[in-house]
Amino acid sequence: MKQITVGDIVAAVKGTLLCGDASQQIEHICIDSRVSQGNDIFVPIIGEKVDAHRFIAQALGNGCVATLTSEHTEASGEKAWIQVEDTIEALHDIGRLCRSRVTIPAVGVTGSVGKTTTREMIAMALSAQKRIYKTGKNYNSSVGLPITLSEMSNDYDMAVLELGMNVPGELGTISRIAQISMAVVTNIGVAHMEFYGSREKLCEEKLTITTGLQEGGIVFLNGDDELLMRYRDTVPFPVLTYGTGVQCDYRAEDIHMEEGHYCFTLIHGATRQPVKLSVLGIHNIGNACAALAVADQCGVDLDAAAAALYAFTGFANRLERFEKDGLLVIDDTYNASPDSMKAGLDVLAGIENTGRKIAVLGDMFELGSESPVYHYQVGTHAATLQIDEMVLVGTLAKEIGRAMKEAGSVCTIQYFAERADAAKYLKETAKQEDVIYIKASNGMKLKEITAELMK
Repeated sequence: MKQITVGDIVAAVKGTLLCGDASQQIEHICIDSRVSQGNDIFVPIIGEKVDAHRFIAQALGNGCVATLTSEHTEASGEKAWIQVEDTIEALHDIGRLCRSRVTIPAVGVTGSVGKTTTREMIAMALSAQKRIYKTGKNYNSSVGLPITLSEMSNDYDMAVLELGMNVPGELGTISRIAQISMAVVTNIGVAHMEFYGSREKLCEEKLTITTGLQEGGIVFLNGDDELLMRYRDTVPFPVLTYGTGVQCDYRAEDIHMEEGHYCFTLIHGATRQPVKLSVLGIHNIGNACAALAVADQCGVDLDAAAAALYAFTGFANRLERFEKDGLLVIDDTYNASPDSMKAGLDVLAGIENTGRKIAVLGDMFELGSESPVYHYQVGTHAATLQIDEMVLVGTLAKEIGRAMKEAGSVCTIQYFAERADAAKYLKETAKQEDVIYIKASNGMKLKEITAELMK
């Protein structure tokens, strides 16, 4: 937040300065009262369980120089108090103010599965020849995006912004705040289905990313996603597709493995670009195609972009590899949806090893009334794969085992109500050359199983 003052913020949020100095410089947005970077403005969020207005004093005591408030009409002291009607709406206004001060073009990335990985791969491909700013941490929501924008500056050539959504209307709102020049939609799954009711409604909502697309913008769609292709003609901007199908504008051909790495040739018109990846998972071929398509449209040399992509090795708790005494653990516990869980099982099945392939799966959340069905579908898919043992943790995960049994799977299936019991079992039975793949919604905290196995 360069050269933004309390007075600028008061004007942007249409608020009232109750006390403090309007000329005070503001450099950061703070939503955690325990942490201040210096010259922060504290934004108290009213959540379902906690109203952060109760932490204003703590935030100011920890170094914040200003605060918003929707619950005070009077205040005194040297630090600035800005009265607003709604702190989240005011946060959006601050985000718009920050974005108005930065002129660099931005790529917006959304989708049900893989948006964080795709965002990172796009940033890596572009970084071959450009200075790139990207979404940090998990700041991709209506609360997080303004924080992301507050740290963006004209010192970069481009930005790559992850745009998430939890409730209807959120994506369109943050897309307009972000003012993107390109939009990437990775796929339409069943994440957050409890809020949307059908994949069609979810698809329509994902495509609201285009409401923030600037004139002359381009939309990149996963050409292998049947639902996205059905809605392609509803997009009011030029569309480029990527994937493995012959219909894709940027497509991967000659997909094969070389020494444990996925390799392919990217085809676009007369262009044929060899690509080699370091990340696990055949699904990352599609993500790589998206990254290279964006890089190509931004004028980055594809050979340089492909070389930069090879340096990408993934994220913590997203197909993250851990090895100890000949045991390989693949921690994919950051979060889970049916599509990402199926893709992860494909990764496990495709690994070459001399020991057993063991999947450790837990409950998936936010899937609505059809949640048991989605877990059952994961089990149906698992039954088609060469997996030796399935360790299921939780309640809904039992549907995975039920589906596998009904499909006639010969895989050994173990059930545990608690992750600690599953961890104890795995520590006692895991052997050298075994591969253990672990996945569930983040709330199941199965990453603690990885920690136990690595002790």
